[in-house]
Amino acid sequence: MLAMFDKLRDTIRHWWMEFTLQTKLMGAATLVVSLIVSGLTFWAVNTIQTDARMNDTRFGRDLGLLLAANIAPQIAENDLTSVARFSNRFYHSTSSLRYILYADDGGNIRLGIPFSESEVQNSLMIERRIHLPESGTRKDLPLVRQHQTPEGIVTDVFVPIEHEGKFIGTLAIGINPNPTVVASSGLTRDVTIAVFVSIWVMVILGAVFNALQITKPIKELLSGVKNIASGNFKQRIDLPLGGELGELIDSFNEMAEKLEIFEEQNIDELTAEKAKLETLVTTIADGAVLIDNNLNIVLVNPNARRFFGWEHLELDNTNVLHVLPGSVSAELARPLHQVAAGKLDGEEFRIALNHPAQRTVRILITNVLDPVKENVRAIAMTIQDITREVELNEAKSQFISNVSHELRTPLFNIKSFIETLHEYGDELTKEERSEFLDTANRETDRLTRLVNDVLDLSKLESSHTYLFDGVELDRSIEQTLRTYQLNARDKGIELCQDIEPNLPFVLGNYDLILQVLANLVGNALKFTKTDGKVTIRAYRATVTGEAADEIISPVVRIEIIDTGIGIDPEDRRAIFDRFFRVENRVHTLEGTGLGLSIVQNIIEKHHSQIHISSTVGVGTTFWFDLAIYEQKQIQQLEDQQLVESGAWTIEDNR
Repeated sequence: MLAMFDKLRDTIRHWWMEFTLQTKLMGAATLVVSLIVSGLTFWAVNTIQTDARMNDTRFGRDLGLLLAANIAPQIAENDLTSVARFSNRFYHSTSSLRYILYADDGGNIRLGIPFSESEVQNSLMIERRIHLPESGTRKDLPLVRQHQTPEGIVTDVFVPIEHEGKFIGTLAIGINPNPTVVASSGLTRDVTIAVFVSIWVMVILGAVFNALQITKPIKELLSGVKNIASGNFKQRIDLPLGGELGELIDSFNEMAEKLEIFEEQNIDELTAEKAKLETLVTTIADGAVLIDNNLNIVLVNPNARRFFGWEHLELDNTNVLHVLPGSVSAELARPLHQVAAGKLDGEEFRIALNHPAQRTVRILITNVLDPVKENVRAIAMTIQDITREVELNEAKSQFISNVSHELRTPLFNIKSFIETLHEYGDELTKEERSEFLDTANRETDRLTRLVNDVLDLSKLESSHTYLFDGVELDRSIEQTLRTYQLNARDKGIELCQDIEPNLPFVLGNYDLILQVLANLVGNALKFTKTDGKVTIRAYRATVTGEAADEIISPVVRIEIIDTGIGIDPEDRRAIFDRFFRVENRVHTLEGTGLGLSIVQNIIEKHHSQIHISSTVGVGTTFWFDLAIYEQKQIQQLEDQQLVESGAWTIEDNR
């Protein structure tokens, strides 16, 4: 039996494979349509029957309630004769009633139409009882249920009989199925089955015709297409057919002829295109290396040779891991083997190269798949020089850090003065309030200048030239002292100045010099304990060369002296580096480590150097020199401004 079933299954499978795609699609569409039509028909039949049962249910409930209301008094008086006479007329007045049963409050049948209690007991000699549905109780009446009979589904309705609010029994009536609905449902079902069978008879006949008339040409076409795909462009099909199949065969033969001509004429063109592609690969800005599945180099362009120092190496069929720099080979070995094995599609790396030149490169490894077999044919490795990009990102990060650090001080000072005025304004004199507001206003102006000229910070380490003019150091020092006076007073530190009288103007940028003084004084206050002292000293000095008697130029020397904790000798070499903080060692203060780095850059912009002298536990002195601005230059500037004041002013003192 099992062998016969397997043979039948194989026969059906072979028979199905003989069909064309169009026939299979038509069969599938026919199956779907027939199933949909049959389903809709059965759904309609089921809906009709459901509606009929609902109508029978509603009719039975209404009829039962009406009958129970009319016979309740007779039942209460135990007048079964009147009940039987009324029920018999009621029963014969409609063909929808199948039976009428009356039971007492215990469920014992007392009267039945078309039979009575006495007849039942005399003929069957048993006691009959009404059994309510399993989920029903006397309190749930009226209840409805259906049961199947040879004539159809009969609806049973159970209605309580109550008289003067007292339950005295149960009325059960049966409703015959609607004969019209039963007949129409059966007819509809028969028609549906006939339609379904007719559709499939037509489909089977069409499939047999298709197998006999169309399958052979399709097989010939399939064989011809396989030959064309294998490269045999001399394949032709010779079948005496007309119509659409004949046109298809003619088109196939024409396509095969054109492909044969194309193969003969385009070998040279393909060779030329390959040469163009190789030229393109060799001229792209990125490095490119093509590797086979064994990690041997197939193709490498000049830029890749330059990145890895391969200019004088013969690389054909050389394992790429043997010629890559050691650090690169160690990082790429595992990913390359995974890509070659098909376990990884590709990956990207950022690697720093030290040889033959210091640079940062981005290496992208991707697999090259066979379009037919979809397996890995080769591995492409692209090398991009991102050194400039990395430098720009670092410069951007440093620039943002510097800006954040330098904006913090004026914002803190403004907030301090405003909070002091807000909390202690009533205790301050008018002059003190005016002084606080004046200082806050100047700090606001300074903050505004910093925001407007924020790009100047990014130019500190570039070739940008700042506008230098005559700067009055007295004013810069005085503003710095006013700014930090409250901070010094709160910490119990004496903040003072020692400025040589009649100090000349110096050549510099006012905002940058003010920034230097603010950073140095702020650091001095930070590392000076209570009862300490911070002094700003400015005086004339003379810079000499290597020989003691060789005078180069007079300068003004500015010193910031504190009696703080001092700086260890081992920290002095790195104190001007970005993000280096002495407080990292003392663990007592906060800071970003950018202040002295900015100071050093600003002083270098003034063609000078920042110096440090410190003793641990005694104090620290920072000092630098600024060139003296010649008086005649100041006079020339003032004269020029007076002459041009009527027409225009010199913008930004330019």
